[in-house]
Amino acid sequence: MDELFEIMRRLRDPQNGCPWDLAQSFESIVPHTIEEAYEVADCIEREALDELPGELGDLLFQVVFYVQLGREQGRFDFDDIVAALARKLTERHPHVFGDAPPGDAIEQTRRWEAQKAQERAAAKPGQPRSELDGIPVSMPALTRAKKMQQRAARVGFDWPDMVGVKEKLVEEFNEVEVAIADGSRPDIEQEMGDLLFACVNWARHLGVDPEKALRGASRKFERRFHFIEAALEDAGTNVRDASLARMDDLWEAAKLAE
Repeated sequence: MDELFEIMRRLRDPQNGCPWDLAQSFESIVPHTIEEAYEVADCIEREALDELPGELGDLLFQVVFYVQLGREQGRFDFDDIVAALARKLTERHPHVFGDAPPGDAIEQTRRWEAQKAQERAAAKPGQPRSELDGIPVSMPALTRAKKMQQRAARVGFDWPDMVGVKEKLVEEFNEVEVAIADGSRPDIEQEMGDLLFACVNWARHLGVDPEKALRGASRKFERRFHFIEAALEDAGTNVRDASLARMDDLWEAAKLAE
């Protein structure tokens, strides 16, 4: 870590540092942090664990960059980050670091969420509290929708069974159809959002992570489309010149090949 911090210090040196690194701020680094986190997830989902050390290193560098910015502004240092993390982990695991009984996974999750709720309340003393506090707006939309639904469900605002969930899904689908018939683009967008939100709710009730499910569907589409492209190239043509019927036939062939 000391070597990394020294490299980072030199990259941000006002006289001899890297112009790109010197131009960065907390705000400008955020998109890179998110991208690196996704690249870590991509390695794991592809089971490319040989690539994982490099991607984890890229993600670690983001933390090192934030530490350097914090040092320069006199806001925090690496020790502050470690101390906050250590405190949080011990407080959220009283069954390991305290006298609380271990309980099962469900009980431990309940305690974890209760502790986080206390932390959110302590961070906003005297301000109105909401069960939805602390869910980042920059979180991927499917994940954020699931998180909001989980928070609401904890206080009983949830469908009691799958019947209501599916009926709501059909209702939202029909409302999209009505909006399409009316021809109002804002209404179509709004109703489509409600339909997607209902799909997330259905996935949640089925125990499916919607973000993971959609990533899987996207990867499957990518594989099959690559199959179409390769088959057409072998035939001396390409997707731009092929008919939809031909591409549909190859799509079915891709499904059979899988």
